[in-house]
Amino acid sequence: MPTGAAHGLHQFINSSPWTWEPVRCGLARTIAASRPAYAWTTADLLIPKQGEHSVGVHRRLDQATGRTLNCQRALGLFLVTGGQCFPVDWNLVLDGAWDWDDLRRRRARIPETETGRPVGAYVLGFARGVAAHSRLPDAPWALNLTQRCDDASGVMAGIARRGLDFVCEVDPGQIVLIGRPSPRVITVGELMEEPHARQPHVLMRQSEQGSAKAVRVNVYGGPVRLSQRGAGKDGVSRTYHVLELPSADGSQPARYWITSLLRRGVEEVLALARTQAVARTTVATLREEFGVLDFEGRSFPGWHHHMTMVSAAYAYQQLHGTLDAVPAPAVPLPRASAETASRWAEAGAKGLGA
Repeated sequence: MPTGAAHGLHQFINSSPWTWEPVRCGLARTIAASRPAYAWTTADLLIPKQGEHSVGVHRRLDQATGRTLNCQRALGLFLVTGGQCFPVDWNLVLDGAWDWDDLRRRRARIPETETGRPVGAYVLGFARGVAAHSRLPDAPWALNLTQRCDDASGVMAGIARRGLDFVCEVDPGQIVLIGRPSPRVITVGELMEEPHARQPHVLMRQSEQGSAKAVRVNVYGGPVRLSQRGAGKDGVSRTYHVLELPSADGSQPARYWITSLLRRGVEEVLALARTQAVARTTVATLREEFGVLDFEGRSFPGWHHHMTMVSAAYAYQQLHGTLDAVPAPAVPLPRASAETASRWAEAGAKGLGA
């Protein structure tokens, strides 16, 4: 890339005042218009950093490795379309001093409206944004609420209040209510251990060797409720189903899901739940091939510009099957194609997908 173009692109990312929200919304509409929407999901991204000046950097525990990292923590929103998964929005988690240190916030150009909040609030913000746009698809939400989420009940209740369907993986200690008129409080783990509570379903799966194997899934025989907070947008308390996937050999803990999809089969609900794995694979691809970790600026707007460009470049490759072969730019942008990402961001700013 010529020096002048690299400088211009650097300015476009770090200094240009363009707003990223309309670009991302246009990106999501473009994807939804070209692929049938299957589910909405989220995924975590830890971005290791040296020093303490990059916006949002903080020492955090990486639950995958058990190590404490100096890193940024991002939460991405993904639109799943069959076998493909597209990042369409991002949030940067602001905790520690980034929530109260005015000098740090001014230097990083963090808006006053951006404050520290629980991870569940970011997820509900995504859901609120999707529900507010009539041209975005009304697909179910598939979430993993077992890690780094301090209020799984609140997240599910908030999604329910917007009239949205979901399947959420939860910890065995997740509280639910069963029975009427005097409901009993019980955890999903305890519930599935009660006599005659489980209705077994056998699903056939293909093993790595190509042979068919039977997988047992247990479904609680009756409906459960979260609480009155779980009422739908019509004010009526919703009921849900609980699914349990035992470990095949007993070496691992059982996994549990709560879902509002009462009329769908067990196979379909678990297929939706598996989109979480698709999102994690997409995050790995963004790390390895699209430079999602490579932003070297320190500002809040610059970080969001960079993540928007990465998302646009990834979508372009998935939708069109190729990216222009251009030399890697001398600025921290998507390695795959800075030129392509620039065109997408420019198109999005002009109303991409309108």
